[in-house]
Amino acid sequence: MTARLLIAGLAPGLQGANRTGRPFTGDWAGDLLYETLGDFGFATGTYDERPDDGLELIDCRITNAVRCVPPENKPVGSEIAACRPFLTHTIEEMEGLKVILALGKIGHDSVVTALGERPARYRFAHHAQHRIGKLILVDSYHCSRYNTNTGRLTTQMFRDVFQTIRGLLPA
Repeated sequence: MTARLLIAGLAPGLQGANRTGRPFTGDWAGDLLYETLGDFGFATGTYDERPDDGLELIDCRITNAVRCVPPENKPVGSEIAACRPFLTHTIEEMEGLKVILALGKIGHDSVVTALGERPARYRFAHHAQHRIGKLILVDSYHCSRYNTNTGRLTTQMFRDVFQTIRGLLPA
């Protein structure tokens, strides 16, 4: 894999990725994520909440900290730990990887741990950047409906994160 950007989400959504097989597809979070990816040159085509909609990622890959849909979308520590080898493998196989975007604290902590570090050394904060070895970890609040409806994450805040990433990864 030659993508320079990896996006690490929480887990597949029951109504979206679990049903469609493509991360964030069919979930509210996908509406914001895929539109933003397109606007910043990390996707082409039209996102239509179907895996066969023609959308293609460019220089980007999406994964999750947890591989299965957790009850109430709240994974427990044992689930996160059991899935971490898959995240570690994904990171290791991406030879051209430069930036990881962690969506939410669970994604952040999972990525930090997968990179062999302690989360206490790299605190999660929206729009924070952390250099871990040769990689840059960028944090964002998760683009979930809950976070956007409550104003914890606005469209502009999310776009600002991608503006930073685009600056780190010139087209």
